[in-house]
Amino acid sequence: MAKKQTVSFKLNGKEVDVVVEPRELLIHTLRERLQHTGPHIGCETSHCGACTVDLDGMSVKSCTVLTVQCQDAEMLTIEGFEQGGALHALQEGFTQEHGLQCGYCTPGMITRAYRLLKENPSPSEEEIRYWMAGNLCRCTGYQNIVKAVQYAAKKMSATSS
Repeated sequence: MAKKQTVSFKLNGKEVDVVVEPRELLIHTLRERLQHTGPHIGCETSHCGACTVDLDGMSVKSCTVLTVQCQDAEMLTIEGFEQGGALHALQEGFTQEHGLQCGYCTPGMITRAYRLLKENPSPSEEEIRYWMAGNLCRCTGYQNIVKAVQYAAKKMSATSS
């Protein structure tokens, strides 16, 4: 049996220490050990994006990252978006533009869209579709997801002006 390791990282702005086996996937650590159940387990093969988190300024699928790789990292999950009782512009956009139906893919979609808007605050529809291609949705047809990201981009640019 492999020796367990303590891994320390910042999760949604808070320092955490967690003891894991070296082979443990980040998605399982988040959900089972840290009770952050926003990232969902979908395909477990990196195809669906339901488990997407923002790790050190990159969108990653947490089903393909070992927790031990996260030592000293900064991580954002869907649980970290709401601040002081107010929804993030992306959460508001998904609500206002009906960018979700069953909601299973939504945490990963919002987290991926967050990274897009950090890198490109005013993306075109084509750029949104390209960036979101790694996150699958079986319900919406994607049009309202695109509208939700556009909504958030406009709201975020208005508040930063």
